[in-house]
Amino acid sequence: MSVQVSTSRRAAVWVLQVALGAYFAYSGLLLFGDGFAGKFDRIGLGQGLRYATGVLEIAGGVGLLVPALAAFAALGLAAVMAGAVVTELVLLLDPAAAVLPALLLALVSAVALFRWDAVRSAAQRFGK
Repeated sequence: MSVQVSTSRRAAVWVLQVALGAYFAYSGLLLFGDGFAGKFDRIGLGQGLRYATGVLEIAGGVGLLVPALAAFAALGLAAVMAGAVVTELVLLLDPAAAVLPALLLALVSAVALFRWDAVRSAAQRFGK
């Protein structure tokens, strides 16, 4: 029975990774259009931040689909989403807009936790 639960959990995490990978790739591509220019003007850190965020989201989205990179991609996306939550709450003063990045932060954190053995294994290899 535990093998089925483990297999089911693995399958559920893969479904989540694919869904998040598609979302972040799409979201990252949208940042290269002009639709978010006004928001990044209000942030006040320049349009370079918009492009950097787009690149990070696309790379993270693709990374979620590569088994050897999935945990690291999830950690990177968690950092990006944590920054988005803080930006929405502190700089833009828009708590409602912080809900989506907070949800995405929770989801990519769940992926990172599930894939944590890959992080631990890599740390051990580099620590030797």
